[in-house]
Amino acid sequence: MTIENLVRVVEIVSNMNIEDIWLEYRAALKHFLHAKISNEADVDDLLQDILIKTYTNLNAVKKQKSVKSWLFQIANNTIIDYYRKKGRYQAANSEDFLTFEETPERKVDLSNCISPFINALPDEHASLLTAIDLNNQSQKQYAEQLGVSYSTLKSRVQKSRGLLKQVFDGCCHFKIDKLGNVYGYDAKTKNETQ
Repeated sequence: MTIENLVRVVEIVSNMNIEDIWLEYRAALKHFLHAKISNEADVDDLLQDILIKTYTNLNAVKKQKSVKSWLFQIANNTIIDYYRKKGRYQAANSEDFLTFEETPERKVDLSNCISPFINALPDEHASLLTAIDLNNQSQKQYAEQLGVSYSTLKSRVQKSRGLLKQVFDGCCHFKIDKLGNVYGYDAKTKNETQ
């Protein structure tokens, strides 16, 4: 921590102004929440809960050495409460949820979205991913068809998927949670893609 940052934290703690505290740490708290929770709306709700808890317990902050660690402890406890509540709700109401039914129409729609990206790859990689990922051909069968070992084909699939990821990364900035799930994206500008 630099001297300037330390001075700023001391000023915030001494003034104990909720606006200053929130301006200082909101972005870091939101990033912390995104690392644990992929749903943007849930992150915003939890961020609001943390703000309310901070405001109502501001007198406790005065007793803490570090505002930042205190805020992140609140955030961590809020995340734990979120998952506890979510787990109880899902267990109690699991019959009430609509399940995602993978219909042939949905599969075609998703394939049509991904196909242009796959087709941007060299033919060897495009045909491999089309067979394995879009047409659901087993890797063992495809390896036999090509006359290569199963482990060789698995390596090629991983390489092809890596190239596909590069194509995706070339067009968009993806927001990915801790588990590797995409929870959002922003299209790159022309300057970024060149």
